[in-house]
Amino acid sequence: GTSPGLVPTWVWLFSAFTTFCAYALDSIDGKHARRTQSSTPLGELFDHGLDSWATSIFVLSFFSVCSRDNGKTGVSVYTMYIYLSIVLFNFMCSHWEKYNTGVLFLPWGYDISQVVLIAAYLLTGAVGVEVWQKPFLFGYYITDALVVLLIGFSFFLSFPQTLYNIHRAYLKKTLKSNSLYEGLLPLVSPLLLFILLTVWVVLSPGNILAKQPRLFLWMVGVAFSNVICKMIICQMSSTRPELFHWFLFPLALVVYAAISGLLGWMEEAVLAVFTALVTAAHVHYGVCVGRQLSEHLNIYIFSLKKRVQE
Repeated sequence: GTSPGLVPTWVWLFSAFTTFCAYALDSIDGKHARRTQSSTPLGELFDHGLDSWATSIFVLSFFSVCSRDNGKTGVSVYTMYIYLSIVLFNFMCSHWEKYNTGVLFLPWGYDISQVVLIAAYLLTGAVGVEVWQKPFLFGYYITDALVVLLIGFSFFLSFPQTLYNIHRAYLKKTLKSNSLYEGLLPLVSPLLLFILLTVWVVLSPGNILAKQPRLFLWMVGVAFSNVICKMIICQMSSTRPELFHWFLFPLALVVYAAISGLLGWMEEAVLAVFTALVTAAHVHYGVCVGRQLSEHLNIYIFSLKKRVQE
């Protein structure tokens, strides 16, 4: 539309197109790498590492379609947080499964989520954002149905499939380790991260999620991405993951200071600083690991040419 404050229609259509391109390219990049004989652990990390970050960005963009709760329609910030947590949980389960079995089994939930997101953009571009503000069926909104579908696919399809695949690998004796401790070790840091963030959301004196939803959810996605990237590297290199990710220690201090009232009016400023530091640390980590792998494998990151041996 052309009214002040409305997102132009072309933005939704362009978003649908770019999301489709991302989905399609993410599906064929591995096949292309094998066709050109350029498949390496660096490519695998690059692919899944960026996926772990993009997962949260997809969710954030979806909230821009639905709009925030205004007392009558829209999605509450707490529903946004739960929605994002469930999506990240599914992503974590897939790579935790690969850590134990050596096989990445992507459930249909991923494909469905991409198709739904593309359809949401197209629907918004064709009908307008008003479609999300009106009851769809029996007084329920489309967003209500999507949340139910998300929870259903996660806890009745994706997660049970992960447990089944691990159990099947155990019966076939193809698990990387038969130790229960070693198998569950990669889950410790992501679960502690979720607990700390949830405590901050629930007990924040200044209601930080309501005041800075985009900033907070962005921070959640970046922190999660870094934790999962380390799990992916451990899976690729058959090494043991650290019990406590280093992000947990500064986060625990920030959460304690926030919920105890020590931060006071500075809570939003501290969130902004912490988010900037976490984002910078994640980018730095990705660049450093990428350089190390490219040098070790004697390849360039964005080229099929081999490095010249010194």
